[in-house]
Amino acid sequence: MLTYRVTMADTPEIPRPSQLWKQLSAERKVLAAEAFWKDDSASMEQTEAVLAIANRIKFRVSSVLKMPREKKARQLVALSGVSELIAARLLVAYHLAQQRPMMAAFLDALGVQHEDGLIADETLAAPDKDKLQTAVQALTKAYPAEDVALYLSTLVWQDPETWGTLAELPETRGAATPS
Repeated sequence: MLTYRVTMADTPEIPRPSQLWKQLSAERKVLAAEAFWKDDSASMEQTEAVLAIANRIKFRVSSVLKMPREKKARQLVALSGVSELIAARLLVAYHLAQQRPMMAAFLDALGVQHEDGLIADETLAAPDKDKLQTAVQALTKAYPAEDVALYLSTLVWQDPETWGTLAELPETRGAATPS
């Protein structure tokens, strides 16, 4: 199960989730928003998004709730900004829906037990920095740099205690310019 802890006290020197969200291409935003609305474990973030959409388009909440998923996704993408909580969930949903092979490859390179890219051990200790560097280098050889940077940045914000060391790597800082 993916969990994430976004707190402003944990401020790695990489863009915040809301900044990463803003930098995504329109196509990736739509993919992320569609995955977000399908995510059964995102009810809190979905509620916040419904309220923001209703406010933006001056609809009742009940009307937004009745919208087809695709329309809610378009409306979410059209928001001028989203909270850190929503942005973090959007990024996680995007990776779960679109980047499972990359997630699995990274965890395999680290020797971390997982099921299709989802970490099996909820008490995973922070991996050794050298092992992280080796795994990241393997990932950058197999996947586009902007995809790797976005994924690594998402991991850092999702769980800074476990993945915070990734913020020191140049491959993660490249997330400032994902396409």
